[in-house]
Amino acid sequence: MLSDLKIFLDKKVDEYNQPFFITSDPISIPHSFTKKQDIEIAGLFSAVFAWGNRTTIINKSKELMQLMHNAPHDFCLHHTTRDLKKIVSFKHRTFNATDLLYFISFFKYHYQLNDSLETAFIRGFSKKDKNIELALNNFYQYFFSLPDVPIRTMKHIASPHKNSSCKRLCM
Repeated sequence: MLSDLKIFLDKKVDEYNQPFFITSDPISIPHSFTKKQDIEIAGLFSAVFAWGNRTTIINKSKELMQLMHNAPHDFCLHHTTRDLKKIVSFKHRTFNATDLLYFISFFKYHYQLNDSLETAFIRGFSKKDKNIELALNNFYQYFFSLPDVPIRTMKHIASPHKNSSCKRLCM
């Protein structure tokens, strides 16, 4: 039974882990960067936007990256009020300026203290614990730990404690 599953999953990796597939998938957004932090930020935004039409997800993700001068890490750390005014018109489905400004605030806070977003995900995670539920719940709590978190923004990050499967977050 496990060997059949492994064969099936290996086939799927071979099928989807191809450049031709990546170009038409939201995963193309983080793949367009080389700097680790840019990849992380672009990947999280793409995952958050990943519901609905793939072309729209890709286009909206590209639009946001362009608004951030195709340097999301640098933008999050060094933006000015003027920079923020230029991006507040951005929205994707239910994700709006309020949500975007909070995400940028979180990234600025986090990257001033950490080199990678990975540390936000591994908080409270034990290597001997094979279940990542605790890590995902801790990420949710950490992500929304800044003062004056907009309640509406909390719907954009999945968490097992909210009975979410966290599929997009695991991208």
